[in-house]
Amino acid sequence: MGAFLSTEVWPFALATGLLIAVAATEALALVIGASAWRWLDGTFHDVGDGGPEGLASAALGWLHFGKVPILAILVIFLTAFAVIGFGAQFMVKATTGRFMPLLLATGLAFVVGVCAVRVLGTALARIIPKDETSAVADASLVGRVGTIVIGMARAGQPAETRIRDEHGATHYVMVEPEGADETFESGARVLLVRHLSGRRFHAIRNPKPELL
Repeated sequence: MGAFLSTEVWPFALATGLLIAVAATEALALVIGASAWRWLDGTFHDVGDGGPEGLASAALGWLHFGKVPILAILVIFLTAFAVIGFGAQFMVKATTGRFMPLLLATGLAFVVGVCAVRVLGTALARIIPKDETSAVADASLVGRVGTIVIGMARAGQPAETRIRDEHGATHYVMVEPEGADETFESGARVLLVRHLSGRRFHAIRNPKPELL
């Protein structure tokens, strides 16, 4: 038991403890009829599809935040991190007589944990039921008017834009001007004219202010 609490494996012991804490929290939540992690799912619902920071948004989207329950992502990561960390350290100890450097072991376990989230998250995202009444394809937002909410949009430098779909649901997409010399300031009303990729669009200034 002492080997599992040694300095060389403490991050993996901590991950195991967090897993136990998550399981206990969810068990208690089931008793009272609510998930303790549901509010986090709402927090990340739109993050993976387009947030104020393009790189961070892309990374979270790659890891399926907003598509897979945050609890599932956390459990996958902690499990992979702990299993790989313990396994690698004890395997190296058995063959060489000493543990590998903690930083190296932690880095290896972290990378495998992130990859596990990506791979298993992809599988989960395919089987989790979708709300067919409100889910819309990104391309269907073309022709709708939105408002620039964060940043200054320039050619090649999109800004976050708030837009509503046909069901009245709010989406946050990344918009850049169709014209190379045009810019959209925060608060500008724009008309989406072309879907580029993911949640990225070309837009023009709203030619009809009365257009909703």
